[in-house]
Amino acid sequence: MYRIVIADDHGLYRRGLSLALRAELPEAEIFEAGYFDAVVNVLAQQDKIDLAILDLNMPGLFNQQVLGDVLAAYPDTRFAIVSGNDSRAEILKALSIGLHGYIVKSQTDQEVVSAVREILAGRIYVPALLSRPSGAPASPALQSARAWTQRRMGATVLSKLTSRQRDVLKLMAEGFSNKEIARDLDISEATTKIHAAAVMRELGVRNRTEAAVALQNWRSRFVD
Repeated sequence: MYRIVIADDHGLYRRGLSLALRAELPEAEIFEAGYFDAVVNVLAQQDKIDLAILDLNMPGLFNQQVLGDVLAAYPDTRFAIVSGNDSRAEILKALSIGLHGYIVKSQTDQEVVSAVREILAGRIYVPALLSRPSGAPASPALQSARAWTQRRMGATVLSKLTSRQRDVLKLMAEGFSNKEIARDLDISEATTKIHAAAVMRELGVRNRTEAAVALQNWRSRFVD
């Protein structure tokens, strides 16, 4: 049985999310909190909380040091942010702290439930909107890599991934570490981890090995 804390100072959204999760996860025990200190009290008083969903703008919360301290104090609890802010920068900032997911309030109930399931299953949830193209020009080397991938993967699969995600997938499949991928693509290691998580979510695989196997299968099917 899962134990989940929903913390949001907007009672209507908090209760709505609670009802949605109870309907789809009837085995879950749900706790509600209207402010951050109440979340801390629940975490301290209960034997084990599997997931804490925290409103980004809840009073007393969004301070990186405070969040870092809470994550360190409860390593067995997974933490996700819920917010009306769908800014790419804000999502990256939250996930770089070590949070396990970022849920946007404009998402449907089903999308939120799916996000919660992903996080409870041990994966990092990245909202699909994070994959929107940034518009930055690609280097000739990256353009070549994308063309290589395009020739060997089905159009249906490719349509699920952004150009940057395809770059990350190709390097993942070649056995590069996150640090090596970050250096090769000139992005931060934290951003690499986020892109890798998005790739695995979009392709329906559980880890990097499965992603590499999937790419190898597509290569053999769509090779020139």
